Amino acid sequence: MRPLKEIPQPEAPSADEGLGQDASIEAGEDASSSSSQPSKTRRKAQMHALQDLGEALVSLAPEKMRTLDLPERLADAVTEARSITKWEARRRQMQYIGRLMRDVDPGPLREQLARWAEGPQAERAHLHRIERWRTRLLSEANALDELCGQFPTVDRSHVAALVQRTRHESAHGGPPRASRELFRYLNARLAATPS
Repeated sequence: MRPLKEIPQPEAPSADEGLGQDASIEAGEDASSSSSQPSKTRRKAQMHALQDLGEALVSLAPEKMRTLDLPERLADAVTEARSITKWEARRRQMQYIGRLMRDVDPGPLREQLARWAEGPQAERAHLHRIERWRTRLLSEANALDELCGQFPTVDRSHVAALVQRTRHESAHGGPPRASRELFRYLNARLAATPS
């Protein structure tokens, strides 16, 4: 019988051999530099966010769109997207708008869109606040004192007369002229003050 030939086993490289110290440091640098770049998932999410911002631009009224300082190519792409009705063509156009949005700082655009969205909500909240005050003035005895305490510009005697006339109108089934006048007066006085 013949003796088996020994097959040499590859040796594991030591710290000084094989990759070497320089290679291990470079490998560490690659790992840290790749972590400073956003992951593919994060980049994709950012692109979708830009595309959603582009969707918001497309849905804007043309007058508001003109007030934004957009690059010409982006403004043209948004205008063109409004006229596209086919689903696939619109999807491609929205992707194109998303790609153009990469060259634009989205922060100011988002802030302006948020301000436009808040405008009607703030006005609605203000009108609700006035309506609550009018209701309180008609139903609570101390509401006039609280109103005058919070808003010193309110004419106490004028508001008291309007409240009295409004109660009289509602008791006798007359048209709500005094109630409307009270609302307008409160609107004028409370408009300048924050809620």
